[in-house]
Amino acid sequence: MASDHHSMLVLVVLTIILVPSGVIVSESARIFTMINDCKETIWPGITPGENFNGGGFALKTGQSIVFTAPVGWSGRIWGRTGCNFDKNGNGTCETGRCGTSLKCTGSGETPATLAEFTLSTLDFYDVSLVDGFNIPLVVSPINGRGNCSIAGCDGDLRPTCPTELAVKANGKTVACRSACDVFNTDEYCCRGVYGNSAVCQATYYSKKFKAACPAAYSYAYDDPTSIFTCTGTDYVITFCSSRNKPVCTYHNNKLYCNTKSEGPKPLIGKWWSLMLGWPLLINLGINL
Repeated sequence: MASDHHSMLVLVVLTIILVPSGVIVSESARIFTMINDCKETIWPGITPGENFNGGGFALKTGQSIVFTAPVGWSGRIWGRTGCNFDKNGNGTCETGRCGTSLKCTGSGETPATLAEFTLSTLDFYDVSLVDGFNIPLVVSPINGRGNCSIAGCDGDLRPTCPTELAVKANGKTVACRSACDVFNTDEYCCRGVYGNSAVCQATYYSKKFKAACPAAYSYAYDDPTSIFTCTGTDYVITFCSSRNKPVCTYHNNKLYCNTKSEGPKPLIGKWWSLMLGWPLLINLGINL
């Protein structure tokens, strides 16, 4: 864990190389740091994407990218896998595709692991498997006030996905569909007479999802253990990582981490020597 923590501190500190000197982030903005801990390149999709590089981009293994979003933004973030885009941004993906464009203007196709946000005086956020699962995804709020729990799914449902839900490519399971998506019944989709929390209960399939990912929505009315709130927070969104892995955010010339031993650190001293001694591995996009 110590080595993971050190590497994450270096990872986040590196982002400041490209931050304009003296920039102060508005208190009405939220900083989003996305990190790819997967063993392959992923292509995050975001909608609406005006504050997020147009809604889509490539993120290689070990890379991160930083954005800001205003209070009032409400949207979703997911990871696309197995993509192939040409120089004009046209192509397709094995999972999570939003049509044939690198820049997403609409939601991704199911199945996909979704992070959902509503930014307001009190933020609401969750990770949902209601539309199925494609890769692990964790949302860590940092430097906020309130409950501010870590949301997400760091278990991998692909190896244990029931055969009837599995999406395969080249003989390998690349995603796991929801029971609603496969069977399209009122019971699995929480509609009709099942369209309320009293009647629509966990099923065999949603229980398998919940066992692997206890801090994510497993079906439509899985609210009590799945939706979280926080005030004035920044977010770190990590693909293919543990919920217990320390992560950090850079805010107004200070580094904040979600460990008790790490308070805010001014951008001086050892952080500069760390930056100069490491190659730049990060793509950074900031909308201020």
